[in-house]
Amino acid sequence: MTGFDFSGKVALVTGGSEGIGAVIARLFAEHGADVAISARRQDKLEERAALIREQTGRRCLAVVADATDPQQVEQLVERTLGEFGKIDILVNNAGNSVRSSLRKLTPEIWAKGRALNLDSAAYGTMAVGKHFLERQTGNIVNISSVAGINGTMGEVPYSAGKAGIQMLTRVAAAEWGRHGVRVNCVAPGMTTTEKMQRSLDAGIYDIADIAKRFPLQRAGTCEEVAYAVLFFASDYASYITGQTLAVDGGPPIAGFTD
Repeated sequence: MTGFDFSGKVALVTGGSEGIGAVIARLFAEHGADVAISARRQDKLEERAALIREQTGRRCLAVVADATDPQQVEQLVERTLGEFGKIDILVNNAGNSVRSSLRKLTPEIWAKGRALNLDSAAYGTMAVGKHFLERQTGNIVNISSVAGINGTMGEVPYSAGKAGIQMLTRVAAAEWGRHGVRVNCVAPGMTTTEKMQRSLDAGIYDIADIAKRFPLQRAGTCEEVAYAVLFFASDYASYITGQTLAVDGGPPIAGFTD
């Protein structure tokens, strides 16, 4: 599968210390790329970077950065360029669930949800975009959520932020396509990340019951989401831009059966 050969490429993955972001970074490295990962906690970040280097033999740069702070994002990009000389792929993965019903929503909760789940992707796009436009090539993959497609009650700021990422994807693709830059989006559904596993262990979720709502009737894996990201970044997707791909086990459709 030569289209999945990322030898000579550099991938920057935000939110790369655990979960989907960590698996995305590892798979890029397994397929030949050097990678940079960022997150807010240095201990977890350094541990993940060391593991990726050990597992893949590729270079992995760990940069502590808050993706909601535009100055720190600029510094992250500068560190990555200083280490590798270029960036070929940006994965805007940083984000987190911010729960609130509309009735209980406050300006503070709204601002936090928007910053984590929309502003972070916008800041990454702006910072790396300058480099991509200068080189007239580049690839951005944004991580949204099915909450941004269908909405999730009780998660107003999260759903709105993730929906915003999908429109950011479309507009960036439209503006930058002529400059050799492709921008796409992956929208995961229920995925067995470390965070979800902790919730399962604590009895917060009954994953079997939730999974009954979806055609495939199971949670997805981080690898299944990550390979969709690799596809968008690969030559196999060279004529695809501005698209959002749901990796969610299928749409929940109510109605009658046989």
